[in-house]
Amino acid sequence: MENLEKGTILTVNNLSKSFPGVHALDKIHLDVKKGEIHALVGENGAGKSTLIKCITGIYHPDDGEIFFDGKQVSIPDIETARELGIAVIHQELTVVPHMTVAENIFLGKFAVKKNGLIIDDDKMIDDATELLHRFGLDYVAPDEKVKNLSVGQQQMVEICRALSQNAKFLIMDEPTASLASKETEILLKILLSLKEKGVSILFVSHKLEEVYKICDRITVFRDGKYVGTRFTNQLPYDELITMMVGRAIKDIYPKKTFNPGEIIFQANHINSARVHDVSFNLRKGEILGFYGLVGAGRSETMRAMLGIDKNIKGNILLENQKVVIDSPVDAKNLGVVIAPEDRKNEGLILKQSVDFNITITILKKIIKGIHFQKELNDRIVAEICTKLRVKTPSYDEKVRLLSGGNQQKVVLAKWLVTDPKVLILDEPTRGIDVGAKHEIYNLMFDIAQKGISIIFITSEMGEVINLSDRVNVMRDGRLVKTLEGPDINDENIIKYAIGGIGDGK
Repeated sequence: MENLEKGTILTVNNLSKSFPGVHALDKIHLDVKKGEIHALVGENGAGKSTLIKCITGIYHPDDGEIFFDGKQVSIPDIETARELGIAVIHQELTVVPHMTVAENIFLGKFAVKKNGLIIDDDKMIDDATELLHRFGLDYVAPDEKVKNLSVGQQQMVEICRALSQNAKFLIMDEPTASLASKETEILLKILLSLKEKGVSILFVSHKLEEVYKICDRITVFRDGKYVGTRFTNQLPYDELITMMVGRAIKDIYPKKTFNPGEIIFQANHINSARVHDVSFNLRKGEILGFYGLVGAGRSETMRAMLGIDKNIKGNILLENQKVVIDSPVDAKNLGVVIAPEDRKNEGLILKQSVDFNITITILKKIIKGIHFQKELNDRIVAEICTKLRVKTPSYDEKVRLLSGGNQQKVVLAKWLVTDPKVLILDEPTRGIDVGAKHEIYNLMFDIAQKGISIIFITSEMGEVINLSDRVNVMRDGRLVKTLEGPDINDENIIKYAIGGIGDGK
């Protein structure tokens, strides 16, 4: 990308922000040019979210200066940020599902007829149509209910809402975390078109391949401090990783030095509303990858297998014995546990402590009669947190205050203390930074080496290729191919995932 000879829209100088026991931002710096897509990257806990909240008026900085469009500004609240032309699109969408696209775009400022009492639906539809057309979103109908749109399309609606408010500085916070590859492609093209129209974009993402694809410059934070800003085309990937984590990670994927044993688990003819006759086996100490495009049925297969979604037919063998699993409790009692994709809503109790979240799965072990065995409880928590290198000020810390990578480790911890035989990991690295990913990969190998079998669901091609002993490829609720050895490569995986010629299906 060319050198930028443009004016600056945002400058942050020596900004600091502290919370009790945490120095979240320590004299950090950031400058974003007009008409630039500027990446802000760093590990979880680096200070990215805190900076965004300072720029948008959610937090008030303790010290430092913010300049916007050439003037020093104070941003005491969200409304002030909006009036300046600053908008943020969060990973968690803020659309109203039962309203139309047009109503969501103009939320809070509906067009009204001359008498000022009646909403002018026709004008809103016309204005929304013009806005959607301007950004190449003609395929989104302005009178469609937002609940009927895909996640990617809902995100486009949020962008249109921001632009309808004359936003000139758009903050995209992990915008592709929940998108399928096709929707990600569309979003990135739209961001590039917004750049051409003069909109400045701060792009916050853990997906570094996207950063390299669309961003002009990259700013790196680490541990609440400013590390540096570089032009994207002048910053090698390995050097970026070193800037982010403070050390070189030459081999992001560890080398496996052990082989799986005998078959320990068999699922036969698993069915549900979205799963069709899926059968597979799993060996002791194996990492069995599951890959498929969005909607392929990977998570649904696990839900049916564990009795969450009711199984129409099928059976399960564990250690060559037929077992009945009608619920996740049955599964856990047999030693089959799942770390779900949505760790915040399904895997953790965010308002509770690290300690509470870990030992909730083994209450029968630590409570004898009416006596809570605190010493045993504390020893178990300390041992597993040390083993998994959970970073937390104390075991009494609320889980919601931990970084995404450490939250994921707590999910792993709470199931590992149950001594499982089979551990199902559904997108375990989603939304966590590259350093934390490296740690999760090493943990997976350590777990498998101890004889625990892992079912590994991931949407990351590199992960499924480099971590799996075998790969089950799913499409349209069916298992279409099992790959192993040299056959595990991106060409084969994609061919079967999308239904390539010659796949026999």
